Amino acid sequence: TEAGKANNEAPKDIPKQKPARNSNADPDDWGSFYDPNKIFCGQYDCYKILGFDYESWGREPPSLKDITKSYRSLSRQWHPDKNKSKGAREKFVAIAKAYEVLTDSEKRAEYDHFRDRPDEYFKKYGSSVLWSYAPQSDASVIIILFLLLGSAFTYFAQKQKWQTIANHLVKAAVEDLSPREGGSSESIEIRAKALEILAKKKEDAGASEGEKSNDKKKKGPKLTAKEKREKEQNELRPICIELVNEIDDFGGGFRKPTVHDLLILKMVNWPYHLATAAVWWAKYAVRRLKNLELDDEERLVLTKNAVGEVTWAAVSDEEREEMLTLDLWITENLVEFRERQEMKQAGVSATMKKKIARMKKRGKGSMGDDFDDKFD
Repeated sequence: TEAGKANNEAPKDIPKQKPARNSNADPDDWGSFYDPNKIFCGQYDCYKILGFDYESWGREPPSLKDITKSYRSLSRQWHPDKNKSKGAREKFVAIAKAYEVLTDSEKRAEYDHFRDRPDEYFKKYGSSVLWSYAPQSDASVIIILFLLLGSAFTYFAQKQKWQTIANHLVKAAVEDLSPREGGSSESIEIRAKALEILAKKKEDAGASEGEKSNDKKKKGPKLTAKEKREKEQNELRPICIELVNEIDDFGGGFRKPTVHDLLILKMVNWPYHLATAAVWWAKYAVRRLKNLELDDEERLVLTKNAVGEVTWAAVSDEEREEMLTLDLWITENLVEFRERQEMKQAGVSATMKKKIARMKKRGKGSMGDDFDDKFD
């Protein structure tokens, strides 16, 4: 019968069920994928963005028709012209990128291949997960910052140079140090001025107190010599500090900082100073080749270079005139000059100087050796 034939016929193939988009899935759950260079969908799973779960469809992945249908639905939902919620534009861009990847057969095949093979992804595309280049800095900003910091440093370094000499000068004036102890003619002069000012202040203070009261002053306990000295030093210190602060330049480069100490201005002047020095030394070399005698300017430059700016600035005009005649750029002359300076600062008597000179002539030793033995 026909019914029997129908039962004996082989059943027709049942259409295979295509993976449907999971409408109940969390729209914010886009899975994850190793794609640091954003070749595909970045850190998210392209399939999950369009609502498909790669782990659930088995051997039947979504077709191009399924992907297109899901894309159209999601793109309408998250189009920024229709959806004004926060993040809608970013989601719309991600959905479009996922559609672009999964509808390109070559790119989709590569994407599926790299899913479980991050090492192969790394070999082909590298990785920005391990490191990333910082945005390139503006070179002009860096140069300006460097010049500002450098200028601040040179300014305060110059101030510190001046302050070092100022502190020593105040100490020498207050404690009445002799040249042998580290004092100088300048500190002695400052102390003398400070004593005059202090005496005037005491005189004015005494006269003022005498006008207010004719009562006899009560005498306090008598001070010891040490206490009197400390009291005088405490009274002199602020006066000495004020006097020293009035000195802008101690010589030898130890001066208060000015705008010319800023690194920016120094760098502007460097070419000029270098060119001037080069020209001067070139002229000096030519004069030496011609065997001409040293002129006054050459003697001055060579002497200052030999003794140093600090020593040159510290001596008197008479001593400078003498130094210009001693040919101190010659090592032997410079050594002898420094030995005489040491003896002068130490207060060596004329008799001892003659004795040291005789010892030197006899070859017993240098003045410095005998001087050290004598005062050790």
